[in-house]
Amino acid sequence: MASLRDIKTRINSTQKTKQITKAMHMVSASKLSKAEEFAKAFDPYSDKIKEVVNSIAGSGQDAEHPMLQTREVKKTAYFVITADRGLAGAFNSGILREVYRTIQEKHQSKDEYAVIAVGRMGRDFFRKRDIPVLQEITGLSDQPNFADIKDLTSETVQLFIDEEIDELVIFYNHFISAISQKVTSKKLLPLTDLQEEAGGTKSTYEYEPNQQEILDVLLPQYAESLIFGALLDSKASEHASRMTAMKSATDNADELIDDLSLQYNRARQAAITQEITEIVGGAAALE
Repeated sequence: MASLRDIKTRINSTQKTKQITKAMHMVSASKLSKAEEFAKAFDPYSDKIKEVVNSIAGSGQDAEHPMLQTREVKKTAYFVITADRGLAGAFNSGILREVYRTIQEKHQSKDEYAVIAVGRMGRDFFRKRDIPVLQEITGLSDQPNFADIKDLTSETVQLFIDEEIDELVIFYNHFISAISQKVTSKKLLPLTDLQEEAGGTKSTYEYEPNQQEILDVLLPQYAESLIFGALLDSKASEHASRMTAMKSATDNADELIDDLSLQYNRARQAAITQEITEIVGGAAALE
């Protein structure tokens, strides 16, 4: 049976852990609120550029661009968004497991795929498994700006335009609510769904100098906006997942403290009873 000192030490240690997890829960709740605001603020821009691109691509004109053309897939790039830190429940493990399963099922050779890693957890995961990492970025802020990943997104899109990759698939955690996030995968390039979505466009535009030149500028920006939007979505999911994980850890610490306190009181009562018994026994022996 553990001594009173050992139990007391465990109680004190658990109480300190509880203070840390409670503080992290409160910080994550605050960051989640800001992340949701950032994601919502980006939506109008994302919707408008999508509308304009759909208008051009679905206009029936002979506008062409490499990003709209489907070709034989010889190499697939996976754009994977994870966090720089853990302590976020299944946020990182869920998405990394899904990416790894997809790679194992679809590819026979390392020449057929590569990874673009956002976040230290993903980068380290792929490096340990000797999975080729084309590009990486770590240390992003909790509320990233587009300038933070502009180079990465533009270089990623250029890889497709230059035919170094033939397909770009993004994996990230989609934010549903504070207690629900879903591992999501989408094919970003080539942009094959624009014609299908163009039917919902109602606005009419006039283009100067012409549709083709505007398309050449807008399509890379549109693809980059999809990546940035997924990053903002992922950040909200990260904060929500960490908030939930820390709340659960705090609740578990409370339960452990209650159990340890009960053990401590029982052990203390047993020790007192033992001392009384020894005193009474000693007094009886003297008589």
